[in-house]
Amino acid sequence: MATTKIWPVHDSLKRLVDYAGNPEKTEYSDLRNTLHYAGNKEKTENFYFVSGINCDADKAYEQMVHVKKHFGKMHGNVAYHGYQSFRPGEVTPQQCHEIGLKLARQLWGERYQVLVATHLDKDHLHNHLLINSVSYVDGKKFNDNKKAYYDMRDASDRLCREYGLSVIEKPRGQTPRSIYFAEKNGEPTKYNLMRDALDKAMNSARTPEQFEKVLRSLGYEFNYNPSRKYATIKLIGSKKAVRLYRLGEKYDLPEINRRLDMNYRYGIGSPFRNYCSRLAKNHSAPALRIKVRQRATRKIGGLRGLYYHYCYLLGYLPRGTKRKPLSPEMREAWRRLDRTSQQIRLISKYGFKNLDDVTSFISRTYSVMESIKADRNRIYNRLRRCNDPETESQLKSQRDECTAKLAALRKELKTAEHILEDNPKIREEISKEQQMKPLQQEIIKSEIKKRERERCR
Repeated sequence: MATTKIWPVHDSLKRLVDYAGNPEKTEYSDLRNTLHYAGNKEKTENFYFVSGINCDADKAYEQMVHVKKHFGKMHGNVAYHGYQSFRPGEVTPQQCHEIGLKLARQLWGERYQVLVATHLDKDHLHNHLLINSVSYVDGKKFNDNKKAYYDMRDASDRLCREYGLSVIEKPRGQTPRSIYFAEKNGEPTKYNLMRDALDKAMNSARTPEQFEKVLRSLGYEFNYNPSRKYATIKLIGSKKAVRLYRLGEKYDLPEINRRLDMNYRYGIGSPFRNYCSRLAKNHSAPALRIKVRQRATRKIGGLRGLYYHYCYLLGYLPRGTKRKPLSPEMREAWRRLDRTSQQIRLISKYGFKNLDDVTSFISRTYSVMESIKADRNRIYNRLRRCNDPETESQLKSQRDECTAKLAALRKELKTAEHILEDNPKIREEISKEQQMKPLQQEIIKSEIKKRERERCR
């Protein structure tokens, strides 16, 4: 089994316009660094595992630069970095390097210079494939698009089959960086919540019908239509579905059917009924004795009231509550809790009643910031002409005060813009949460009626 990836190598210093005028220092710094990394003897352990295609391994950098200069294409992406990694213990270093060379020759050997380096410093042997961005044949630039990646993946899979290696039959693709780190930190992401819902359904249900009911009570629609190639899960009302195999092998349809069959054959009691009972207990209104004041309680409205209601539905207010939101959208919104708290503090500080107040605040803040910037520029001008140390110290203190004010205003401005941006999303999530309670009550009622019919028989 081999995983593959390819990405462009940019010159990180080209943004510095003044310094980029010296091509000897900046033009190919990333190319040199990448080639040096790929051919690192400490990682390869033996120079035998670094080979050049259409170039010499020892002089790959100079020969690639020569091609670029010959065709006058010394700007833009300086190279492309491919990666091919094998499962631990599946290949020998010689096989790994041989497969990497065959892959490079098949894909790019007729047009581009490629350096193939096999690294042995990890449990998983892997190849680095460094491709010159300019063709030595006609000077055309390498076109790095989706087709180039899929061609690389397909060619790598064909070579793995030739060598009798395993192949990933259902590639999951790349997880977005933000979701990857959120899941790593245990935060409630879209995919984590789907896995939790599937776990609850598999632990509670015995039949596909019960399985669907549990998922629906948790805010998801499940589709296992035999006419479709893949079983999917999606949020109720959402247009975009997720294929089950993308959530992991233990959440694919064969595993779900196996678990349901196990529950049906060896289950004790009724897990689905127990689930409905827990559902009714967790979300039924408890009987409370409340001392009612003679004076009517003032209702909080406007933006502040909206945010307090939102935090209540999230289970964040009142503090110490064990209530959890019903809808997946609200459970995922916990990731934005810090951002929501900042918005509530700003609304309370300035008493915003509606979005028009927020818009007016943003325009006023921009005006105040421009005024402070003008004052700071005047201070800078005085500092340039100042020769008195005491006066210079005072001016620097005034300058720092202006900078601190600007920083605070920028933070408030950003939070105010987030209020305008998040308001439609918050209202939609509140609506989704309110729709979930009737769904769960409907499931509970249907289960109660079913029990009554069984008793009457």
